[in-house]
Amino acid sequence: MTDLFRLDGKVAVVTGGGRGIGLMMARGLLQAGASVYISSRKEAELNAAVETLSPLGRISAVPADLGTAEGVAALTAAVTGREDALHALFNNAGAAWGAPYDEFPESGFDKVYDVNVKGVFLLTRALTPLLNSAATEDDPARVINTGSIDGIVAPGKGRDNFSYSASKAAVHMLTKHLAGELAPKILVNAIAPGLFESRMTKEMLRAGSAAVGSALPLGRIGQPDDIAGISVFLASRASAYITGAVIPVDGGVSTIR
Repeated sequence: MTDLFRLDGKVAVVTGGGRGIGLMMARGLLQAGASVYISSRKEAELNAAVETLSPLGRISAVPADLGTAEGVAALTAAVTGREDALHALFNNAGAAWGAPYDEFPESGFDKVYDVNVKGVFLLTRALTPLLNSAATEDDPARVINTGSIDGIVAPGKGRDNFSYSASKAAVHMLTKHLAGELAPKILVNAIAPGLFESRMTKEMLRAGSAAVGSALPLGRIGQPDDIAGISVFLASRASAYITGAVIPVDGGVSTIR
C-alpha cells in the first residue's frame, strides 16, 4: 500500500511553486520521493523555497513568467534540457485582480486569463512530449491544474474578483477537455482549493485564521498537509483510474454556498 503513494524516481514540475499552495505541493511531492522543478516570476522567492526544501530531496528553480509565450518556452527548454521524461505537471501559477464592478478594467481580464487559462494550455501542450515519455500503461503521466472553489460556486457580493472566478471555471472545463484529448497516456485532473493561507487570501484572513475557519463546515482553514495529500495522491499510482475530475479541497465550503 505504501508503494501506491510513493513517487520515487518521478519528476514533477510545479508552477507558482515559490510560495503559497505551490510551495505546499512541492513539499509534499519531495517528501513522497519525487524530484521537483518549481517556477514563477519571482526569483528571490524561488531561491528561498529551494533553500527551505532542499533537505527533503532534489529541487531546482526555473524563473519564468508563465503568462507569456516566452516564459512557457523558457521553462520548457530548461526541463527538456535536463530530463528525458516528466511524470507530473502541476499548473498552479495564478493571478488575481480585484476591483469594483463599475471600475473593473479590461486589463484585469487580460492579465488573469493569460496566466490562469492560456498559460495552463500552452505549458501543458509544450510539455506533452515529455509527459508522454514518462507514461506507462499502469501508471500514466499526470497534469494537475489548480482551479478554485470560486470557479464552482459564485463568490459572495463584495468579492470583486470577477476575472479570477471566471478564469477558474475555465480551468475546470479546460481540465475536462484536456482529459479527453490526452487520454490514455496522460491523466488530467484539477483541485479546487478553498481557503488557505497565501498572499491572495491575506485580506480574507484579516480577522485571523482561527476566527475565519470556525465559520467553515470543517471548522478550520486549509493546512499545508491538505494540499500535500491531494497532490501526492493525484501524482501517484493511487489515482491511475481518475481523469477529468475537479476535486474540491475546501473544508466543505462548496456544500453551503
